[in-house]
Amino acid sequence: MTTGKINVSVENIFPLIKKFLYSDHEIFLRELVSNATDATLKLKHLTSIGEAKVDYGNPKIEVKIDKEGKKLHIIDQGLGMTAEEVEKYINQVAFSGAEEFLEKYKDSAKDSGIIGHFGLGFYSAFMVAEKVEIITKSFKDEPAAHWTCDGSPEFTLEPHTKTDRGTEIVLHIADDSLEFLEEYKINQLLTKYNKFMPVPIKFGTRKEKIEQKKGEFVEAEDKDNIFTEVEVDNIINNPNPAWTKAPTELNDEDYKNFYRELYPMQFDEPLFNIHLNVDYPFNLTGILYFPKLGDNIQIQKDKIQLFQNQVYVTDNVEGIVPEFLMMLKGVVDSPDIPLNVSRSYLQADGNVKKISNYITRKVSDKLKSLFNENREDFEKKWNDIKIVLEYGMLSEPKFYEKAGDFVLYPTTDGKYYTLTELKEAIAPTQTDTNGKTVVLYASNNEAQHSYIDIATAKGYQVILLDSPIVSHLIQKLEADNENLVFARVDADHIDKLIQKEETQISKLSEEEKEKLKGSIETVVPKENYSVQLEALESTSAPFMITQPEFMRRMKEMSATSGGGMFGMSHFPEMYNLVVNTNSELASTILNSSEDAQKELVKQALDLAKLSQGLLKGEELTSFVKRSFETLK
Repeated sequence: MTTGKINVSVENIFPLIKKFLYSDHEIFLRELVSNATDATLKLKHLTSIGEAKVDYGNPKIEVKIDKEGKKLHIIDQGLGMTAEEVEKYINQVAFSGAEEFLEKYKDSAKDSGIIGHFGLGFYSAFMVAEKVEIITKSFKDEPAAHWTCDGSPEFTLEPHTKTDRGTEIVLHIADDSLEFLEEYKINQLLTKYNKFMPVPIKFGTRKEKIEQKKGEFVEAEDKDNIFTEVEVDNIINNPNPAWTKAPTELNDEDYKNFYRELYPMQFDEPLFNIHLNVDYPFNLTGILYFPKLGDNIQIQKDKIQLFQNQVYVTDNVEGIVPEFLMMLKGVVDSPDIPLNVSRSYLQADGNVKKISNYITRKVSDKLKSLFNENREDFEKKWNDIKIVLEYGMLSEPKFYEKAGDFVLYPTTDGKYYTLTELKEAIAPTQTDTNGKTVVLYASNNEAQHSYIDIATAKGYQVILLDSPIVSHLIQKLEADNENLVFARVDADHIDKLIQKEETQISKLSEEEKEKLKGSIETVVPKENYSVQLEALESTSAPFMITQPEFMRRMKEMSATSGGGMFGMSHFPEMYNLVVNTNSELASTILNSSEDAQKELVKQALDLAKLSQGLLKGEELTSFVKRSFETLK
């Protein structure tokens, strides 16, 4: 038997590991199962190139709980270790066997799926164990070895009687970590971290019904005896998940099944998927799904899972996946993403930016092909994906460059245009006297219906832009498209929004207009409304409330930017009250008594507020009572 001290540079590394190196204790199981997977894949590679003269077979990894003995076992059938290798790899802390192996076989092992970046992975066992044993037998014709350490720098290393190839790690679970002896806890961790590991992982057994009279004709009374229950290995992982296969091997149902496997509690089908598969200048595979999103920009993120050679790392993929795609779901797997020792956080690296750019390009290309192949279907899905695409146009210049090919602008009556198509469609009718093409838009089809109705009666198109970031988006579109301006349909009277040569003459004299304005301003609250007299068609609404485009847009942009833009989110709501001097009501107000004027103005103002959804609470109750009074 050999005894000795572990070669570390501090007196006792284990408290350091337990307290500082790994912030999350549960990842010990991920590290140990990952090491077992490494050992198995290494053997597979060595047998494939003829360096290991053994039968690879169908190895699996087994995780066993011994609750009574307070032990947790991780057993593999990989290449194992000799006593000399135990001394080298286990006792010389921070020396990664995986990295040395990759260096030695870097050309032939490039695609073998061996996980690097382990470093101190094995020592994470001491986060939950007061003592750790390694019982290992190398594929080489050498005796088995038994290593034991109780969490101090001292260890023992002695021969063992183990005859079968592979390694067994035995964790003597500490009293403060007994939860890791519970079946539900281990099952939970294996499912979280090792669900798609490339080697089958056995955790207990399960009952399975098998047909015992296969192919035989069975009498009706014997049908209950067709099946018999047998105990089979409970394999908790899928070693060949969809993202590891070529897109040509998968159909639509395969992608949907994998989505259900990833999100078993998600009942909505994904709208479509994007398969990532690149091996130069970096390695990256994965599948991203567009779920139904609607207008909710605050929808829960962290739904994309990051893997490294099928080992789960994190669901915080910030930096790898472009920010606007963080609302998607799915899997990204890359051995080229650098991780720290706990594999929990990304480090700054040139590859990460390349990966992010690649994903952006891949998503853009997929959206363009979906649009070109079946535009009608793409239009049906538009409301469920638009928030992602509009956000992408604002946050990713490379995406913005390509977005013109597939981003849509729906009209209030159900047509869909790209921006180029829209400009061509509206230029003949919606170009004003200054040569500006005016895009009329509504943010709410119902609330702004009366304004939409006025605009469409003139033959104008009104598009529906109802996402919360629309003010930022149209600001960008205006900046990038000369002589194109956006105006919400309720920002002013339609004749003011799209000014033409013809002008209306007011029926009222300047003196009458001043008198009318004074009468109205005695009733209308000045802190919220600015009264504007306009000579409009006599059939136009007598009173109309509008909200100036610039002020409203700035307030909306401020609200979606954390309220900081010029402090405008704190400004009170300001509206214009447009009074049509050519309406019969204007003349009636002028020719009425002072008390009657107040009643008429109050009623007309409330009707205008009602059409904008601004009449609420006590004011609405009072208006309804007053209106019923006039019916008596």
